[in-house]
Amino acid sequence: MSPCFNTPESNQDSWPSPAESQITSLIAISCVEAGRHGKHAGLRPSRTRVPHPCFRGSVAFRRWLKLKSVISATRSDSVTSGLSAGIHQKKLEKQKAATLIASDCSLTSGCFLLQVFNSKTAELLSHHQVEIRQSFPKEGWVEEDPREILQSVYECMERTCEKLTQLNIDISNIKAIGVTNQRETTLVWDRRTGEPLYNAIVWLDLRTQSTVERLISKTPGRNKNHLKHKTGLPISTYFSAVKLRWLLDNVPEVREAVESNRALFGTVDSWLIWCLTGGACGGVHCTDVTNASRTMLFNIHTLNWDPELCRYFGVPMEILPRVRSSSEIYGLMKSGALSGIPISGCLGDQSAALVGQMCFQDGQAKNTYGTGCFLLRNTGSKPVMSDHGLLTTVAYKLGRDKPACYALEGSVAIAGAVVRWLQDNLGIIGSSEELEQCAASVGTSYGCYFVPAFSGLYAPYWEPSARGIICGLTQFTNKNHVAFAALEAVCFQTREILDAMNQDSGIPLSQLQVDGGMTSNRLLMQLQADILCIPVVKPSMPETTALGAAMAAGAAEGVSVWSLRSEDLNEATCDKFEPQINPEESELRYARWKKAVQKSMNWETTEPLSNGNGGRTWRTHTHTHTHTHTHTHTHLWIINTINF
Repeated sequence: MSPCFNTPESNQDSWPSPAESQITSLIAISCVEAGRHGKHAGLRPSRTRVPHPCFRGSVAFRRWLKLKSVISATRSDSVTSGLSAGIHQKKLEKQKAATLIASDCSLTSGCFLLQVFNSKTAELLSHHQVEIRQSFPKEGWVEEDPREILQSVYECMERTCEKLTQLNIDISNIKAIGVTNQRETTLVWDRRTGEPLYNAIVWLDLRTQSTVERLISKTPGRNKNHLKHKTGLPISTYFSAVKLRWLLDNVPEVREAVESNRALFGTVDSWLIWCLTGGACGGVHCTDVTNASRTMLFNIHTLNWDPELCRYFGVPMEILPRVRSSSEIYGLMKSGALSGIPISGCLGDQSAALVGQMCFQDGQAKNTYGTGCFLLRNTGSKPVMSDHGLLTTVAYKLGRDKPACYALEGSVAIAGAVVRWLQDNLGIIGSSEELEQCAASVGTSYGCYFVPAFSGLYAPYWEPSARGIICGLTQFTNKNHVAFAALEAVCFQTREILDAMNQDSGIPLSQLQVDGGMTSNRLLMQLQADILCIPVVKPSMPETTALGAAMAAGAAEGVSVWSLRSEDLNEATCDKFEPQINPEESELRYARWKKAVQKSMNWETTEPLSNGNGGRTWRTHTHTHTHTHTHTHTHLWIINTINF
């Protein structure tokens, strides 16, 4: 990869606003979670339709908006509103020009998908998808190639622009780009050459379990929440600082680049923005508050990198990206089909979904069903610290001068990924459609319970030692019951998070807004309503992540082609699932699930490593590690201890 891109223009902090009459469009680049389980869930819409607050759109839009993909990207354009329906659609065919590129870096199948939307109606106009491979070098390790991620962006841009041209859509109307991405996935690269120094370590990677154990052992009372008052997060394998610490300890190239002031750190958004705005020849090294808040290096109260946190993890602040708001112009595209277009929106995937669901009011919540599940509840302008195992995170900051809004979050590592596991690992189903058919054929798990703790348990337990179990089996149990139990497991995990959220907020949620690829599964959504004992509401577009990124990009000062004012919001068609079983039955099933969860815990206490002879060694404070580039080194792992 060349360190420099074609850079005819300098990056700017502002961009002229388009004229009112000008046709405008947006691009959002999203690197988010979703796998084949989402695209091919084979799911049918509910029969119940209710209005739901969403974005500005016409009745025609509500018919058009049938989003089939799990990850999306948005671009938009303005059209004259007084035309008849026939003339309106003909006009759109010539003027559709807004694209968002989404990189699906899920556990089950990574892909980068670009979709094109109209700015006034959010109509899906076109899309293109590229698969991204994941590698699993060792048990519990999950990696992606940063070069492949970047190449997929350019390929999607080129192919989608070709499709737009075939549709007689003028790509010169593209006005902005938004980015949404996996929040915790960690990269380090060389600022001089532009080369990544190691593969991207994906958010659910477990290699840092022993690192976490040692970090916790250095805290007063072995308290995993020792840093929570600043970060809103427990010390966990989930977050970027621990992954970065592992890279510094185990990858000589990273350590040497840091020592020679050549290293840059970032999540996927930082990597893409840096590369797309020039790379080694003046690329913008930045991130937004939502991504920064997932690193454990960021103070969510001051909205800045925290020197004490950086010292605690031994991370030099010089390698960190500049923190910006979620909606402002960061720089200009420097190469490819969209050269010269400003990048003006950046949100972590779950924050983007919260924005796309229009959860702008204190108390509104959404749950995204992808590879994992992520339930966020808006808590307004003040961070609320959880006493029940939830995370406190920055929800969004939609402008430099706008206040930050916060959220309580419950994260589940394995949701849709269980579908791929049943298909690829056990072979009991041939597709996600078959999973739904198998589960529907029995309508019950017959006492079988499935805890898919493949990556430990996230919220509300934060227990990395947990492992997956299937229990309650009898001679009568068959694959259909296991399929039903797998779908129930997704719903039970959501119930645990919702219970914790209700306790923290003191106000029970009256209904749950949902999105993501799995929400097309009608059986799953009905199970969710039954287990929660509240209605589940799904917008016609199940994937709102890209929509949120497009909204942030379009609303940025200097772009201003998307209004986020409440008076400009309209209603869109939604599907509603009402509980259909009595609460007593729901509580009984939930109690048995909780019993199964307890049985899944304390299976692993330290990190297993290959000893090179097919056996295993166990990592201790002084250990030997074989690097992927065949370097071997021994070191004593030391951390700073600071009492806050």
